[in-house]
Amino acid sequence: MDTELKSMNPDPSKTDPVSRDDGSNSKDDRPLLKSDSNRNSSTTGESIEDLEKKFAAYVRNDVYGPMGRGELPMVEKVLLGIAVVTLVPIRFVLALIILVVYYIICRLCTLFSAPNRDEEEDQEDFAHMGGWRREVIVWCGRFLSRMLLFVIGFYWISVSYRDIDLPDQNKSSSQNEGKDQSEEPERLGAIISNHVSYLDILYHMSASFPSFVAKRSVAKLPLVGLISKCLGCVYVQRESKSSDFKGVSGIVTERVKEAHENSSAPMMMLFPEGTTTNGDFLLPFKTGAFLATAPVRPVILRYPYKRFSPAWDSISGALHVFYLFCQFINHMEAIWLPVYYPSQEEKDDPKLYASNVRRLMAREGNLTMSDIGLAEKRIYHTALNGNISLPSVLHQKDD
Repeated sequence: MDTELKSMNPDPSKTDPVSRDDGSNSKDDRPLLKSDSNRNSSTTGESIEDLEKKFAAYVRNDVYGPMGRGELPMVEKVLLGIAVVTLVPIRFVLALIILVVYYIICRLCTLFSAPNRDEEEDQEDFAHMGGWRREVIVWCGRFLSRMLLFVIGFYWISVSYRDIDLPDQNKSSSQNEGKDQSEEPERLGAIISNHVSYLDILYHMSASFPSFVAKRSVAKLPLVGLISKCLGCVYVQRESKSSDFKGVSGIVTERVKEAHENSSAPMMMLFPEGTTTNGDFLLPFKTGAFLATAPVRPVILRYPYKRFSPAWDSISGALHVFYLFCQFINHMEAIWLPVYYPSQEEKDDPKLYASNVRRLMAREGNLTMSDIGLAEKRIYHTALNGNISLPSVLHQKDD
């Protein structure tokens, strides 16, 4: 479930990390990695060190090395051996039980209920279902998501709420105070988060149970498929080059507007980077989350580690899950920033809106901004796998 929609990337040089951009030139002292996806030569002649400099946002820096295949010290091998015969079986069984229990809850709550369908866009969900059944799905989902994180070693999660001053926020507050006291302040349209791992989804499910953008194939997976429909996921086909994109973009924009205007509508959770990083970088934001011009709530996720990094960057899913289950303790930090209300200039220019939110998150999360994307990630993975046909990968577009 690692993506958002395709759109034009914002120009990181337009905005200042502290204040909104008013059109003047500004500089950021944060280093910026430059995209190298237009080169025509193969990278096979380059050393691993050269590749890691170019694709730093996807480099694993833990003891397990690139793709989790590094040479491990003897101490680490012993710890893995102990975990394999103790932690892994217990965690696997408990995680499976939690997944099955929640699937049964979702199945029972959706019996005799027709899903919300959009035949034209091939979308289907139960997120718009109301009443006690929806309450059961949401609260059980939040509780069991947190239990699942606990089972795999996230015994405590550090959550902080930053109270920072944002330009134009005082104006928005004054406008809200000037309304009838019975009226609520302007609602969010979406939650925006950096993307480090599939674990991000479990955290956000436990925190607010929002809807996500997911690959269309997720809807057909056993157990997970029904759960994703109860979340109200918007399904996309990443590899599709058809006009399907336009419809999905419209659906996400409508869902964001709906959440902004209707308190009973499911909230959207979007990862505007479009793919995962190693957690130290922030990729360019796609504008899909900002087209509705509704306020957003930025969230920054970090995964401090000593041995194994929970970031899902250049490691296979199966190996990542295995190593994750072998760690005795895993750590996660969540930083919630204030609601970001766009200025009129940002409403008129979604790219500017996305760029300003990105710079705010980079500053508050101490993240390095990079302008590489999914295409460069594929190049790096291909190089690590020893594929000599890199030029064919260079022309793949970032979705």
